[in-house]
Amino acid sequence: MQSWRRKSLWLALLASWLLILLGLFPLLRLAVPTSPRAGAPQGWPRWLDTELLQSFAKPGELLEDGPRPPQALRGGSCNWGACFDTSKCRGGGLKVFVYPAAGPVSETRRRILASVEGSRYHTLSAAEACLLLLLSPDTSTGERDPVPPQWDGGRNHLVLSLHPAPCPRTFQLGQAMVAEASPTVDTFRPGFDVALPLLPEAHPLRGGAPGQLRQHSPRPGVALLALAEDGGRWHVAGTDFSACPWDGRCEQDRGPKQTHPGATLPNATFCLIPGRGPDVLHFLQALQAGCIPVLLSPRWELPFSEVIDWTKAAIVADERLPLQVLTALQEMPLTRVLALRQQTQFLWDAYFSSVEKVIHTTLEIIQDRIFGPSAHPSLLWNSPPGAILALPTFSPSPSDFPFYHLQQGSRPLGRFSALIWGGALGQPPLKLIQAVAGSEHCAQILVLWSSEKPPPTRWPKTAVPLTVIDGHRKVSDRFFPYSAISTDAILSLDAHSSLSTSEVDFAFVVWQSFPERMVGFLTWSHFWDEARGGWGYTAKRTNEFSMVLTSAAFYHRYYHTLFTHALPKALRTLADEAPTCVDVLMNFLVASVTKLPPIKVPYGMWHQEARPPPLEPGGPGLRQEPQPAAQNCINQMAAGFGHMPLVSSRLRLDPVLFKDPVSVLRKKYRSLEKP
Repeated sequence: MQSWRRKSLWLALLASWLLILLGLFPLLRLAVPTSPRAGAPQGWPRWLDTELLQSFAKPGELLEDGPRPPQALRGGSCNWGACFDTSKCRGGGLKVFVYPAAGPVSETRRRILASVEGSRYHTLSAAEACLLLLLSPDTSTGERDPVPPQWDGGRNHLVLSLHPAPCPRTFQLGQAMVAEASPTVDTFRPGFDVALPLLPEAHPLRGGAPGQLRQHSPRPGVALLALAEDGGRWHVAGTDFSACPWDGRCEQDRGPKQTHPGATLPNATFCLIPGRGPDVLHFLQALQAGCIPVLLSPRWELPFSEVIDWTKAAIVADERLPLQVLTALQEMPLTRVLALRQQTQFLWDAYFSSVEKVIHTTLEIIQDRIFGPSAHPSLLWNSPPGAILALPTFSPSPSDFPFYHLQQGSRPLGRFSALIWGGALGQPPLKLIQAVAGSEHCAQILVLWSSEKPPPTRWPKTAVPLTVIDGHRKVSDRFFPYSAISTDAILSLDAHSSLSTSEVDFAFVVWQSFPERMVGFLTWSHFWDEARGGWGYTAKRTNEFSMVLTSAAFYHRYYHTLFTHALPKALRTLADEAPTCVDVLMNFLVASVTKLPPIKVPYGMWHQEARPPPLEPGGPGLRQEPQPAAQNCINQMAAGFGHMPLVSSRLRLDPVLFKDPVSVLRKKYRSLEKP
């Protein structure tokens, strides 16, 4: 009996030790972390339900991942530092030479060529080029493609294709970069190649259709999901979609079918896009429609992923977890939905709505690699108006641009510079100089002397510095980024302009609240002329306006840089040939960047009654009605921009107590209401 008890005790003890040993090895595997794989990028994961989880860390404790060096393809030896010679770009920055086509030029190739030639990077000399651009053939001829004469193993070359290659390339890429539509994650080399969006064949050259989102928050009755299908079609699901997964087996009617290209884009809050290659085209459709893309285990690289933070506009989910994904989408806060939908519209308009924007974004990414630390920060790429319109040659700091004061919670300080253009001036504008110099916000007065006569030797004495700049007798000279301008704010004036000190003071205070917009006194409005089948503009008083005259207007000095370095030369030449069009061109530029109208401030009627008789078209003075000969320039400029950027407004900002029946002593800007 005792022997049996002793055996049972030993068996129980051995079984306990065996169970302990079996459970200890998994615990050891969990406690001891495995060493990371060589070359694998390390960083925090981005969870789909991050907005649903409460954060228990203080904001200062959450440090963002630092910038990582460019990663090369697994097993490859080519990266940015090893396969691109940046010393060729030190002289004049990024200069791009395009190899001429050997045969007939297709429509796709023609659009790419037009986009590159219209950019500020293009050069006609291969010797001075920093980047040599080779366009992939649209179709295969069955013959081996000739190697370009300056190939040099592909060094400092970019092989570009807006559409997936229909056949394997017949030459070795070597050290060349590849900019291809929707490359697979297995072949894409991060930090070296550039991922492009897959564009439809009929994608516009410039301008492009605007985003289709009209209401950012979901409306009652609007479908929550749109399911992407083959052939560019969409199926819209109702609000009860739990029984309708995205694997093609749907147990209920998923709603009406929507096709694209066609009259309708997906009208839903979320667009489910499978990760297969044929579904890539749905991605741009969702962006344009303002439908938040939900990418289900994508096997292709997102376009421009090197600079665009897609976590602000899209959702990447695991296609193996359908119920969890759908639940997370249903419970997503409306504030998060609003932010995602707004970002889709910004990205579509800034980088994807035209072939020109896609090509310019590609070249801007390569230029950022060349600039290194002085390149665009992430804020400029992922906030309006986008990095294409925020030139790094102007400043690497977002605070120097007029667009980011709201995000940073600041406003422009300091004073303004008055720039007086004297095209046919005989004598100094004494009264105007005294009125501007009397402003407490004036820092300096610059007189742009563009007359054939020599400037006067004597100028009035003012409390602020007065400098005379020699112009070249072109109207576009007034928008050149002169180094003598020392302030962010510019008050653009004509020599025959008439303003009071109070008007100048109030207009500058208004501009400080809206530094990205133009603030002016006299206005024009554009309209569609059915009889002529084109655009027109007038100075007649209406309830709306869309332009302010640059003969008396405040704006940020950065627009001089954009006017000179970003606008096509053909548009600036048009403004010089038809001088009254210079106001239209400057308003086109600011409106296309901000998507906002200008702001009108009070202007005394006695100025218009006392001003001199109208001068020749394009002459100085507060120009009123545009000349008939210059009316057609608005259509030429609309064609150059690819769309009509002007935005109409009915807003005029007046000071407090303006024209109120109270004592004048209580009003700050008293002279606004009396001569």
